[in-house]
Order: sequence, then C-alpha cells, then structure tokens
Amino acid sequence: MPGEEGAGDEIAALFTVDGLPRSAGYEPRWAIENSMGPSVLWLTEYLCQAMDLRPGMRVLDMGCGRAISSIFLAREFGAQVWATDLWVAAAENQARIEAAGMSDRVFPIHAEAHALPFADAFFDAAVSMDAYHYFGTDDLYLGYYGRFIKPGGELGIAVPGVREEIGRHVPEHLLPFWHWDFCSFHSPEWWRVHWEKTGLVNVTTAGWMPDGWKLWLRREELAAHLGTRTSPEEAAMLREDAGRSLGFTRLVGRKRETPRYPD
Repeated sequence: MPGEEGAGDEIAALFTVDGLPRSAGYEPRWAIENSMGPSVLWLTEYLCQAMDLRPGMRVLDMGCGRAISSIFLAREFGAQVWATDLWVAAAENQARIEAAGMSDRVFPIHAEAHALPFADAFFDAAVSMDAYHYFGTDDLYLGYYGRFIKPGGELGIAVPGVREEIGRHVPEHLLPFWHWDFCSFHSPEWWRVHWEKTGLVNVTTAGWMPDGWKLWLRREELAAHLGTRTSPEEAAMLREDAGRSLGFTRLVGRKRETPRYPD
C-alpha cells in the first residue's frame, strides 16, 4: 500500500530518486510489484513536472497497467482519473484502487487503444507511461486519440526510446539483446515531428530524461532485491548500453483550439 513503512533501508534508499520527491512517499514493494516495466511512478512524476495538472481535472491515463500511475495522479494532483488498459482487467484494478482509498477519484476501464468508450472532448488532459509507443507511432493515431481531449488540453507521454534514430542497422553492442518490437523506440525529435506534423497539437516539451537508463536499471535491481518480477536480460542490456542509446523520452503537447489544417 502507498505511504506505508515496511521496506528496508537499502530498498528505501534505492527507491528514493533526486528530483522525484513525490514518488519517495510510496512503499517500494507496492510500486515495483505493480510496475509492468520501468518504474511507473518515477515516469509519472517526471512527466507531470512538465504538465499543468490541477484538482478536479478529468485525466485519461492510457495504458495504465495496474493503475498505480492513476492512483498517483489522483492522490498527488487531486485529479479524476480514468485508468484505461487492455492487458489488465478492470476488476483487478478496481481492487487495487479501493485498497488505496481512491475509488471516488479513479475509475478503471478495460479498453483497446483504438476503441475508447469516451465522449469527444471529455478529458482535460491525457497521459501515458511506458505504453504509447505500442499504439501511437501510427501516423493517424493522434487524430483519433486527440478527439477525447478538450481544445487547449494537454497530452503527455513518457516512453522508452533512443537518443538518436536507429536506421537499418542496430548498434552492434545492442544486437544480442534486440527484439523486433524495439522498432517502436524513437528519439525525442522524432516524437516532436510525429505530433507536430498533424497540425493538431503544439508540442511544448520534447526531451530526453537525464540518466533515464540508470532509473530503468535501478528498477530491475530493486525487483531483484525484492524477489519480484525482473528481467536479467534487460538489466544486462542496460549495463552494456550505459546510456549510449537507450533511455526515456518525455513529450508534452497542447491540443490546438483549431487544427492547423482543415479536415
């Protein structure tokens, strides 16, 4: 449960990250066991530092996984959050939300990214951590996704990526670890162009998370300490790369009041 004691000093120290003070208030085991990849609380806090979230806002948390990012958004910013995911059942997330005391502010939804059950312009903002690259690299997706955000509202993502675009040839040091679906990893500049070329949003932030690879690796080390789900191959890849190519992109855009290009 968030906010409770119970982790050893070493675990607590590993979970405390300079510049991310809000995340440190959550119990490490709860956060790591419920992360379906790189530590989602760190990514959520880092993304939100570039956004303007206020109490009472309706926020779409797309690809929320086990909904701990949604709980964080509700607890830390007073938002109403629609925790939307395909891979985790809404009933499972509801139990976690109730245990965190957030059932009046976080609403679990089971939905696929191309079949969202929301009204147009329903949300004040949308976020997505470690998920948007699975569906949002399609040139046309932002036109669909952005429908659900009010004009002037913010859209933000934090996704694994690469410092510079990788063309036909994967860096040699990454070849032993490379999976075909890593083709969804892109650079901050690629993401900026990908969104801005639609004329639907003005990108306000497109940058590389400082030492993001170290936090990615730290999550694997914490999982190993806690005896929970970990990926030794992923940890080995990150150690071998040492920040040369891999890390995280933070991208934030504001939906234009009127599109730059007509329908």
